[in-house]
Formats: sequence, C-alpha cells, structure tokens
Amino acid sequence: MGKLIYLVAIDGSEWSDRAAERAVSLAQKTEAEVLFVTALQWSKYQPLYVGDFSAPPQDTSKEEEFERENILAPLEKRYADSGVEISSKLFWGHPVDVIKDQAKITHANMIFVGRRGRSKVANLLLGSVANSLAHTAGVPIVLVP
Repeated sequence: MGKLIYLVAIDGSEWSDRAAERAVSLAQKTEAEVLFVTALQWSKYQPLYVGDFSAPPQDTSKEEEFERENILAPLEKRYADSGVEISSKLFWGHPVDVIKDQAKITHANMIFVGRRGRSKVANLLLGSVANSLAHTAGVPIVLVP
C-alpha cells in the first residue's frame, strides 16, 4: 500500500479552512499527503452560462489566478512548515463531480469537506456539496463542522 492521500475540498469558506486544518493535522500523525482541490463553476463567472447551450468564457486566466492567489496559495503558505507534503489543484466544473473524479484519479483514502460552503443559499436550494459527496463519493468522508 502506498502513501495515504487526503483530499480536501476547498472553496474559500471558513468551513473549508477548518477541513484543511483537520486534514493536515491528521496527515502529520499518519504521514499522509494532502491535496487541496477547488472547483470553479462557469455560472459563477458567467451568469448566463448554461451547460451545453452557451459557450464558456474564452479566457479563464483571470478567474483562475484570483482563485489561486486568494484561496489556494494562502492555505499552502499556512501549512508550508507543517511537515506534510501538500499540493493543490484547480479545476473547472461542478464541485461534487470534480472532487469525486479527483478522489478516484488520485486514489484518495479520505475526503475532507466543510459542513457548509461559501453560499448558504445554494446549499439550501441545491443540496450541499458535503451532502452529495457523503452519498456518492465511494471513499470515507470527513465532514468538518
């Protein structure tokens, strides 16, 4: 068996920050590596984007740069001296799909996810990412309050 991999769903919320903290803390004890994953949804940056009916924005570099600088980089910096091997990835797509795909591709042993995300309204209307993952991920989920 290879090294343990803990995947952390990151969205910039205080809950995902706590999930990252919990994953890094456990990784220090188990010598696991931690992968921070964030998913950007087209609809967040182009409100009229609808799946197959309109083209996504052509230049995504500004959105990606913003997310890397304001969400992923601060977490990487915070845990740089933790002794844990940490990496991060950014993808375009629905968070549940991205996280499940990455868990499968990386052979993640656990997924850490905050109980809530950035948008309380979206959680109420669409069901939370955490709830969807808990029912469909296929690997243990650590739901961090």
